[in-house]
Amino acid sequence: MSQVIFKERKNTDSAKWDNCKAQFGEANLLPFWVADMDFEVPACVKEALQRYVDFGVFGYYKPSEGYADAFIKWEASHHGYEVEKEWIRFAPGVVPAVNWIIHILTEEGDPILIDPPVYYPFKDALVNNHRRVVESPLVRTDAGYVFDFDDFERKITEEGVKLFILCSPHNPVGRVWKPEELRRVLDICKKHGVYVISDEIHQDIVMTGHSHTPAATVGDYDEILITLTAATKTFNLAACQNSIVIIENPAIREHYDDFVKRIRINGGNAFGYIAVQSAYESGSPWLEEVLAIIEGNYHYLCKMLTEALPKVWVSELEGTYLMWIDLGGYLRPEEMKAVVQDECGLAVDYGSWFGEGENETFIRVNLATKRELIETLAERLIAALKKRA
Repeated sequence: MSQVIFKERKNTDSAKWDNCKAQFGEANLLPFWVADMDFEVPACVKEALQRYVDFGVFGYYKPSEGYADAFIKWEASHHGYEVEKEWIRFAPGVVPAVNWIIHILTEEGDPILIDPPVYYPFKDALVNNHRRVVESPLVRTDAGYVFDFDDFERKITEEGVKLFILCSPHNPVGRVWKPEELRRVLDICKKHGVYVISDEIHQDIVMTGHSHTPAATVGDYDEILITLTAATKTFNLAACQNSIVIIENPAIREHYDDFVKRIRINGGNAFGYIAVQSAYESGSPWLEEVLAIIEGNYHYLCKMLTEALPKVWVSELEGTYLMWIDLGGYLRPEEMKAVVQDECGLAVDYGSWFGEGENETFIRVNLATKRELIETLAERLIAALKKRA
């Protein structure tokens, strides 16, 4: 019996399904944008939360010892990362953590480097906090995207970069970085005294034949590195607002603790701690099934699009459940909304959100849903783009 249950989420106050009007100007779009799943969480999570609800007292909560222990065991068994309990800190989400760390480690006007096309809240964090955006774009090859190491180091030295935000696995291009790639990037940052935030929230969403390597495990980078992760993407727990900050450098931990003390956010809510602990303890079988669904959806959509539309280019999906698709063989940037949204009735993340230039003919598609919806998306795109072949 399947452990993964698709849920109809329309009219459930789902941001993905019920916020299309606010985001796109039209309510009745088929949504493939926000990076959450249309699957019910593992049964173990529901059961743990139900026990807490049945107890019925929702007073001040102290996380159990089992919360950190469950995460530590997960990292060791799934990623070979031996995390010590004293390194672990709380944040309500990876994006808030990025913003907090920007305040902790940099000053207004400081240059911070990102590698577009990349998760757009990174750039938002720099702009909103009055930091200077420095970009070292990834290089697109026939096989996928790679770092431009020469440009990366040149931008660091010429611009005086203070901090680099690494996305690993990379959203939206789907790369799972190899240890030697991570090592080279981190060596450059260490050489020039650049701090690194490694956003590893998609660490568990990795396709067959690939393996996520935590940045902290490829060498001695304790002085510069902060790792962010969460059960959010792995187990569909975004509403629980619980993420994990790993800081091996005691001086940075002290700065982090001082910052959260000043803003009076000492921890999260009980529901988040309980959900995350139970997921890490008992959610592996559910995750294995979800990964098979995501990978099946990827191969299906890739095959359908590239066979029917030979000028479509798809970035190979190594990690995340987000498919990065170039429609530039058929559409100009100014045509994207009219075709994808108005003609096809689809809500997607547009490539322009992740960076300007060649990204403007891309779409990012969320694959964490049932096959029938992926089939509908394929049919609509193929029908619309064939008219323009």
